[in-house]
Amino acid sequence: MGGTTNLRRTRSWWLWRAVAIVATFGILAAACGDDDTDDAAPAETAEAAPEAAPEPEPAAEPEAAPEPEPVEEPEAAPEPAEETEPEPAAEPEEPAVVGGQVKVGMITTLSTGAAYLGEGIRDAFILAFELDGRYELDLIVEDDGRDPAFAQQLADRMLTRDEVDVMTGIVFSNVAGAVVPQVVNAGTIYISPNAAPSPFAGAQCHENYFVASWQNDNQAEAMGVYVADQGYESVVALAPNYQAGHDLVAGFKRFFGEVDEEIYTELGATDYAQAIAQIREANPEAVYFFYPGGMGIAFVQQYIASGLEIPIFGPMSSFDEVIVDAIGDVSLGLFNSSFWAPDMDNEANRVFVEAYREKYGTTPTAYAAQGYDAALLLISALDANGGSASDTAGMREALKAADFDSVRGKFRFNTNNHPIQDWYLLEVIRDPVHGDLTNTIVATILEDHEDAYASDCSLTG
Repeated sequence: MGGTTNLRRTRSWWLWRAVAIVATFGILAAACGDDDTDDAAPAETAEAAPEAAPEPEPAAEPEAAPEPEPVEEPEAAPEPAEETEPEPAAEPEEPAVVGGQVKVGMITTLSTGAAYLGEGIRDAFILAFELDGRYELDLIVEDDGRDPAFAQQLADRMLTRDEVDVMTGIVFSNVAGAVVPQVVNAGTIYISPNAAPSPFAGAQCHENYFVASWQNDNQAEAMGVYVADQGYESVVALAPNYQAGHDLVAGFKRFFGEVDEEIYTELGATDYAQAIAQIREANPEAVYFFYPGGMGIAFVQQYIASGLEIPIFGPMSSFDEVIVDAIGDVSLGLFNSSFWAPDMDNEANRVFVEAYREKYGTTPTAYAAQGYDAALLLISALDANGGSASDTAGMREALKAADFDSVRGKFRFNTNNHPIQDWYLLEVIRDPVHGDLTNTIVATILEDHEDAYASDCSLTG
């Protein structure tokens, strides 16, 4: 990790300084030896002139002669030695560490069919600290297995035994629902890189809870706008039966209107034959679905295999780069809604995408972009607090300011610590340079969009 690299660099610099100091004292010692030899010469000259010896006044004069003592002149010699090695002298200014180490507890999903979601968040979070290069990141990562009860145990250990400064990482809203209250009520700051269930945006908002992604409903709201604008009037909506699934159907309906049928399937399901049969029977004009990770891959593959030709739409969670690559060319031309795409035209995003591809050999997903921004948000708060996360009130104030260059461009927090941001229509294409399937922005759907729950939050400012 970047922190380890920085630590090694710092130690190397001190080792160089130690060698330089020893070398300098060696030069001084040599110089002093030469001075002793020079002092002896005037003494011999004085003995060679005995006639001056009985006189006390002249005797004092030879003692005064060494006053400029050549010792002073040789002392200038070490200075050129310092000047011949200017690079190490400037080394402390790079990487210009603002302040030591930050300990972060990351509970995320690294197993099940959704493992790549947590991996993207983790890898991009680490990458952000490496690219910044100024902090030593002590990152404790644990796999929640998508199990809320197990995640609570992990959180308790991180809070009590590990004494982490900040927590992050959760992918699924059912896990967030169990862990986030535990964390924020313990006085620890939680930065969400993904899950943002509706209760935490409204009545259950908390001053220690910050969302670097979106409120769950938002990505569905954007797709609701688009599907309605296309003139579809009859839609069946599908989602897993958990908090985020209900949020993303509610968000779609908020901007589209009522749907013909809502179908909720088991979280983590891989067999969608019954759901597809229900779609066939309802025969809607369009299908909206929210299935992240392996669920999305399984549903779309089975939907295509069923022979149904009813157009399908979804949020970016249903069409990320891993899903569309797994589905193949049949995903070309499909539309989804997102706050971000790999080809967003801003400097922060170009740096991120290029570095991520170079380090991990693949195009980042939106989950990775969220993990990266979560890290940048944390770094900005550390900068504002002298590099230390110990002042929780100061960290809260700095996080709220969101003074960082987001990969999505515009980013600011609403009163409930959830983002106000733009939402776009994305189309699945084949990347002309890298050859993989990816998403590109084709239109803006919502500008400066805020969630529907902020007015229920008691936080202000």
